[in-house]
Amino acid sequence: MNHTVFARRQIASIRRTVGRGTAISALSGGVDSAVTTVLAHRALGKRLKVMFIDDGLMRENEPEEVRQAFAKLGIRVRIIRAAGKFFRALKGITDPEKKRKAFRHTFYKVFKQAVRELGARFLVQGTIAADIVETKKGVKTQHNVLDQIGIRAKDRYGYATIEPLKTLYKPDVRKVGRAVGLPQAMYQRMPFPGPGLACRCLGEVNPKRIAVVRRACRIVEEETARVKKFQAFGVLLADRATGVTKDGRRRFGDIVAVRCVDSEKAIHATATTLPWKMLMRIQARITREIPSVTKVVYDLTPKPPSTIEYI
Repeated sequence: MNHTVFARRQIASIRRTVGRGTAISALSGGVDSAVTTVLAHRALGKRLKVMFIDDGLMRENEPEEVRQAFAKLGIRVRIIRAAGKFFRALKGITDPEKKRKAFRHTFYKVFKQAVRELGARFLVQGTIAADIVETKKGVKTQHNVLDQIGIRAKDRYGYATIEPLKTLYKPDVRKVGRAVGLPQAMYQRMPFPGPGLACRCLGEVNPKRIAVVRRACRIVEEETARVKKFQAFGVLLADRATGVTKDGRRRFGDIVAVRCVDSEKAIHATATTLPWKMLMRIQARITREIPSVTKVVYDLTPKPPSTIEYI
C-alpha cells in the first residue's frame, strides 16, 4: 500500500464530499483522530473547524497539550468544556455496554450543538477498521461507529459523518500519519479509547474515581515509556480490598490493575513481559501517590479471551 497515494485520495474525497461547505473534525488527541484532522485540514483549510471535547475523561493535561501540538501544525483547535454533561450521562451506570452507549449519545449531542452553531453539515471522525469489526461483532460498542450498525447520523444528529480511515488498521494509520508529516510522537502515540478513562473505571464513573485512574495511567505510562509495547495503562476496579495502615490498622482501599500489551492491529494481544523491578516501581508509586489504593495487580490475560481495555 502506498500511504502517500492513500492520503491524497482521501484528501480529494473529503474535498468533493464537503464541496463549498463547512465540516467539523472530532479531535481527541489519539492517533486516528489526529491523522483524520490533518487529512481534512489539507482538504478544506479554514473551512474545517477542529473541535476537542473536554469530557472530563481525558489523560492529564490532555486538552491543552493537544491544542498546543496542533497549533504548531498551523491548525486551530477549539476546546468544548463538557465534563458536566458526560458525568451526568454516566451517573449510576455500571454496565460496560450501557456506559459506552451513554458516552456515544452524549458525544454526538455535544457535536450536534456545535454543528448547528457553525452551520456545518459534516463531521469528520477517526473511525478505523478495528472499531467497525468489534462493534458489528457485538464485542463492544465503539462510540464512533454509527452508519455501519444502522444508526443514520444525519437523521438522528443532523449531519453526515466522513470517515477517511475506516478501511485501515492501526499500523497503516500510523504510516499515513508519517506520510502526511505528523511528528513521530503523534503518529506513534499509544491508542486511547474514545470514551476515555471511562473504559478504565469499572463501576460508577464520577470525578473522584476518574482522578484515581487518571493518575494511575500517568504513572504506568511514565514507568513503561522506554518499553516497546502497543498499550500500557492503569485500571480502577469496581471492588475494594482490605489493606493495612503503617500503624497496623485495617482499612478498605481501591484496587488498580496494570495493563501492558503487545499487539499489531488490536484484534489479538498478549501481555508484555515487564521487568520485575519495573513492576515493583509501578506498584510503589501507585500506592504512594494515590493514598486510596491498597492493592496493585498486573493483568496477564491475552486477547482473546480478554479485550485490551476493560469495558
